[in-house]
Amino acid sequence: MSQAYVPSLEVEEKITIRRERRLPLKGDINVEVGAIVSQDTIVASTYLPGKPVPLSAAIKLGVSASELEECMLKKEGDTVKADEIIGLAYSFFGLFKTALVSPIDGTIDSISHMSGQIILRESPVPVEISAYISGKIIEIDDGDSVVIETEASSIQGIFGIGEEKVGEIKIVSKDRGAVLKASDIKEEHKGKILIAGSLMTHEAIKRANEVGVIGIIAGGINDKDLKEILGYDLGVAITGNEKGTTLIVTEGFGEIEMSPKTHALLCKHEGNLASINGATQIRAGVIRPEILIPLSADFQSSASSEEGKSLKIGAEARVIRNPYFGEIGEIIDLPSTPFVIPTGAKVRVATLKLKDGTEYKVPRANIELV
Repeated sequence: MSQAYVPSLEVEEKITIRRERRLPLKGDINVEVGAIVSQDTIVASTYLPGKPVPLSAAIKLGVSASELEECMLKKEGDTVKADEIIGLAYSFFGLFKTALVSPIDGTIDSISHMSGQIILRESPVPVEISAYISGKIIEIDDGDSVVIETEASSIQGIFGIGEEKVGEIKIVSKDRGAVLKASDIKEEHKGKILIAGSLMTHEAIKRANEVGVIGIIAGGINDKDLKEILGYDLGVAITGNEKGTTLIVTEGFGEIEMSPKTHALLCKHEGNLASINGATQIRAGVIRPEILIPLSADFQSSASSEEGKSLKIGAEARVIRNPYFGEIGEIIDLPSTPFVIPTGAKVRVATLKLKDGTEYKVPRANIELV
């Protein structure tokens, strides 16, 4: 009998990780190939152009566009300060004068003698790129990017929100089925990444933001809580730029126990620094939220790889596409005959049975093993 192989979320105790750290514009690379870096090492930096600010200079001075040059005290490229006089116009034989004042700190980008308009530009915005993970610099694209390599424990989530963060892992509960409540969040959790059980509640997330918790990892989250946290329906947008506590869900939506392997690995690393990123994209070009825990040179892995797991009756699987995204169930049938799905396509399916007894057929390409 033929076998079907499906992807599953990565839960690796020891794996070689490579991450590229790229600048948005060309700039300075602050490290060399072979350098050992920590998570907070600034590996590259640059400046983004400041915001342009138009100024109707000729109108403000009461002169024609062709006369503007004679009135300017500053020229293109000069630095200016907020409230600094950058132009003067005289009238009534010099008895009255009108001053042109800069509204910002920045530079004069251009002076138009056709429109009489000046374009000021705010000061450049510094951008610094940290290493994100500790490791070794193995590659540099001069002025653009670096590649960092490290040995790490790696865990993928099914969904997340929030920016890259680095912090110490703190286990809130050893019970995989425990619900994270607001009362579980303490002041000493500030700056920590909290490991919960089956569900993070809206009240707990709100409390975590107040305390300064940088991340929460749990089995599930209620979709209505997610909407309340964000203030809008997420839909199919790419996440990862949300401010506040970064949230990573490892199993799906609703109250779902964190998988034994994931929970055990996170518990093993309590007290260690982890790098987390909530960025998620569930459509084409899938992006998974991630938890990376760099390992010491003497770390010994106790688990073997589970790559190439096959689809079989009795296995647990998670749906990774709408309309059942995040649902987990047991595979109770693998029909060999293609099935016509609502779109009209004929595909091979698996029959899943949820904990509540509900059964439904889902395309095999839309599931992954848990």
